[in-house]
Amino acid sequence: MSRRIVVAGTDTGVGKTVFSAALAAALDGYYWKPVQAGLESESDSQCVARLSGLPPERILPEAWRFRTPASPHYAARLDGAVIDPARLDPPRCPAPLVIETAGGVMTPLTLKAPTIDVLERWGFPVVVVARTSLGTINHSLLTIEALRRRGIPVLGVAFVGEPNLESEAAIAAMSGAKDLGRLALLARLDSENLRAAFARGFVVEDFL
Repeated sequence: MSRRIVVAGTDTGVGKTVFSAALAAALDGYYWKPVQAGLESESDSQCVARLSGLPPERILPEAWRFRTPASPHYAARLDGAVIDPARLDPPRCPAPLVIETAGGVMTPLTLKAPTIDVLERWGFPVVVVARTSLGTINHSLLTIEALRRRGIPVLGVAFVGEPNLESEAAIAAMSGAKDLGRLALLARLDSENLRAAFARGFVVEDFL
């Protein structure tokens, strides 16, 4: 079975979709976001398709799609649906699969089932995507601790943003998680620049 990697953010808007696009492209793999909440603007799958440069068939369809940009449990309720976490089984792929969560690890799929329940069942390694700005130490350490309490392997932390060497070093030292690298903010965000930024900031073998 090909490698499966989960990408989870420490908070909303940390850059995990852009990082997921870069990682899927670097691995020449597939991308899957099981739950998409918010369809009025560009969806995360559409964003990854645009930024990764991968063939359309490498962007796998979501299991659940909801109109409102909100917590999945609430977005589902507004659409008259209930997410069934048991249905969130990743498809088999002939190349590495990058799986992006909706929100962080404790984001509720239902009021009885946070995302971390599914991650525990899968048992796939998780890349924690963290911002470099103020508050990142607390958010990152809490996310890593939650994953480890469930026995979920943490592949490491991928930072997104301007350099903050003190915070990045503190997270690595206090958690023991590998500092995978940092994705710089790009003045022009397109597939070519994103691939180059990932190559500068990360070692692809760390994800294999």
